[in-house]
Amino acid sequence: MTKSASLLLFLFVVITVTTATAQVLPGIDVLVGQDFAPIAGKRVGLVMNQTAVMRNVRKTTFDALRTTDRCTLVALYGPEHGIDGGVLAGDAVGDERLDGIPVHSLYGKTKTPTKKMLAGVDIMLYDIQDVGVRSYTYISTLLNTMRGCARQGVPVMVLDRPNPIGGDVVDGNVLDPKFASFVGPAPIPYVHGLTVGGLATMANEEGWLGDGLRCDLTVIRMQGWQRSMRWRETGLLWIQTSPHVPKPETTFAIAATGAIGELAVINIGVGYTMPFEMIGAPWMDGRKFATEMNSMGVPGIYFRPTRYKPFYAMSSGKMCGGVHLVRVTERTAPFTATIALLTALRDLYPERKILSKVRSDRWKMFDKICGTDQIRKRLVAGDSFDSITKWWEPELSRYIAKRSAYLLYE
Repeated sequence: MTKSASLLLFLFVVITVTTATAQVLPGIDVLVGQDFAPIAGKRVGLVMNQTAVMRNVRKTTFDALRTTDRCTLVALYGPEHGIDGGVLAGDAVGDERLDGIPVHSLYGKTKTPTKKMLAGVDIMLYDIQDVGVRSYTYISTLLNTMRGCARQGVPVMVLDRPNPIGGDVVDGNVLDPKFASFVGPAPIPYVHGLTVGGLATMANEEGWLGDGLRCDLTVIRMQGWQRSMRWRETGLLWIQTSPHVPKPETTFAIAATGAIGELAVINIGVGYTMPFEMIGAPWMDGRKFATEMNSMGVPGIYFRPTRYKPFYAMSSGKMCGGVHLVRVTERTAPFTATIALLTALRDLYPERKILSKVRSDRWKMFDKICGTDQIRKRLVAGDSFDSITKWWEPELSRYIAKRSAYLLYE
């Protein structure tokens, strides 16, 4: 090959790679590009964790705010798992200090910033990468932050980030307000299809903060992001959002198996190298189960037969037969997969009596995660996969219509 031909081939590869990956700028990069103009001269609070990084990952949001003379960073606030993301799920997060700045826990004695915690703060910034699933508690921290700040007259600014499942994927039942909790903070479906900026805007305008509260809200939008993008198209590095979310594909898997994990009757890949992406048991024939699952026609998901041995958690040290959930199309329905998996486990293995083995406290948490008791009742009653997923369609359609007013991106 001649030198000129080699150069042309090199340029072709460079151009191809460049055009295949977007140059998405998170909200913090946009704010820095504005020379911090919206917060100039203000004393700033920041709700953050380890995911609050700029595009080049060499600088965090904390660094950017700490080193500029355009504003003064006076307080930090940490969600579940803490500001460094190392605390295990459900474990309390304590107060601390970082480079002399107080770090207030929003997952300890209180989950809502108090008047004392907000003293001296002119504006609160929120910069945390979400996963796009209703039960993932970072959005509860977002809404609680908005509530606490609204009570004290402190404006809130959300530095937006991508929805890793995709801003065009919406699935599952809309939460019944009677089941609102920290793992179900608003009447949205299990897979809500919003960025944190869009969700904050919708919550503010729809009155979801409660008590007639409305926050003085600003969203710093991303540049270059489209709702149809998968994470790896953004060109952004994935920072582990919590200990069992090591890669962006895990977020889709959480939406499909996370609720099943609450029942504590079968392994969902936690304890293995692919948390949430697997489901299996020592007694399961993975090929047989995969055939059954693929016959159910769950949109956008292929169930690949597999065998694996968890290192810890359920079925630790035992070889499990099962399936690996693979997303094969953009349009997908991960919570629909939850129902398919549970009905298949119930109907394909009646001798295992899987649902009857669930403890009452586990069912209670399952109801909270699902945002209703109807899914539990229908599963136990023997309702079919189709009848359960059709049950939520009218309310889901109403949500999708309402959500259209809060979509911030093409």
